[in-house]
Amino acid sequence: MISDGMADALRSLRLGGGDPALVCARALGLEGVALSLLVGEDRAAEPLWCRPGPSERFEELQFTLGEGPGPDAVRTGLTVLEPDLRRVHPGRWPVLLPLAREMGVQGVGCFPLGVGAVRVGVLTVLCDEDRRLSEQQCADATALAAALTGAFLNVEQRGGASGDGNVSGLGMVLQWPSGLHRAVVHQATGMISVQLGVPMDVALLRLRAHAYGSERPLGEVAEDVVARRLRFNDDFDDDKSGLYSPDGGKG
Repeated sequence: MISDGMADALRSLRLGGGDPALVCARALGLEGVALSLLVGEDRAAEPLWCRPGPSERFEELQFTLGEGPGPDAVRTGLTVLEPDLRRVHPGRWPVLLPLAREMGVQGVGCFPLGVGAVRVGVLTVLCDEDRRLSEQQCADATALAAALTGAFLNVEQRGGASGDGNVSGLGMVLQWPSGLHRAVVHQATGMISVQLGVPMDVALLRLRAHAYGSERPLGEVAEDVVARRLRFNDDFDDDKSGLYSPDGGKG
């Protein structure tokens, strides 16, 4: 059974009132809440909304590294609950775990949005050292994920968002992404694939490695590639050359 707070939050979302990330975070009593949708042909996770702070950084970290509870939940279609990241085996998410702990993330729960083999997104909740994921919070997050799943599946069956850019499903109104924030990453990956003569998956790994090694958001590095301020070569350590455009921005 969901809490009164979550019931109020769902009513608020149906009416389209308030910041959904803040509404849901308050209802759950957790530090961070984020919602990502799977968009495009490759069904990449696209942030729809998240509470500023740890959630925003954690989502960016997962995308940069390509590992974490979010990607696992999307891949398996199963909820991933880790109330204490200190107890997670280091080999599960070897790079993400120490960085998440440095950010003050104590526990995480990722709830896939979908039915059966159909995936539409993932809801991620975070708790800090002062909180633990309770059974009630998990029940509330599960109910929220189910409501969001119904809303977005309803939209997909009707062929997308309404003309005003809103998503209306089960009476719920949420803002659909106006553009693909990750589109530049895919464009940069294609350019790196051509530059190095490697498959797209290898090019994406190189892009992620550069972003991680330079401690910069993946999107920023991708923008440099697309703008031809950064060009990859056959040396794995692309950081040593810094930002440059050896062909004057023409290739």
